[in-house]
Amino acid sequence: MSRQELILIGAGGHAMACIDAIEQQGTYSIVGLIGLDEEMHTVCCGYRVVGTDKKISEMRQLYANAHIAIGQIKTAVLRKTLYEKLVKIGFNMPVIVSPFSYVSKHANIGAGSIVMHGAIVNAGAQIGENCIVNSRALIEHDCSVANHCHIATGVIINGGVTIKERSFIGSGSVVKQGVNIGVGCLVGMGLSLHHDLVDSDRFVKAQAI
Repeated sequence: MSRQELILIGAGGHAMACIDAIEQQGTYSIVGLIGLDEEMHTVCCGYRVVGTDKKISEMRQLYANAHIAIGQIKTAVLRKTLYEKLVKIGFNMPVIVSPFSYVSKHANIGAGSIVMHGAIVNAGAQIGENCIVNSRALIEHDCSVANHCHIATGVIINGGVTIKERSFIGSGSVVKQGVNIGVGCLVGMGLSLHHDLVDSDRFVKAQAI
């Protein structure tokens, strides 16, 4: 079975991790990367940067599939804007799932999202569009993660947690079961979150429980 061609948007460190997951999944053949002006003609993990943002519409005439390989920490604005543009001009945004992860058949992963090596998405979990479930992250049963979220490396999201769109959960953080996290929130690295967060909240320093 021949692999489908895929263009990557982004050429930095996160792109390297995406490339490895895509290669291991084995469904898509990466044809090149879209990067910054200063990245033109450079090579990332063996794949050349073949254009900049100005070439995205032109690339749609050549290729049907795209994946956003740009990371998200402080804000999801760039990933969200790019995703909406790519969908509008007709790109198919496939789900990328590393074969070294586990996604329950009773879970759902939205278009354009990626599940990295060692991650676990358990039964009843719902992951939205254009999300990153990074390496070794655990999303437990009955969790809901909305569009454009980044669940970073080694995060533990316990059962029944709701995370609304554009939120970021930092590496190694643990979220207590049943917690609700609002739109555009940021949870810092290595924290234990035991309480709800309102929209745009920043939980970046441990608090007394």
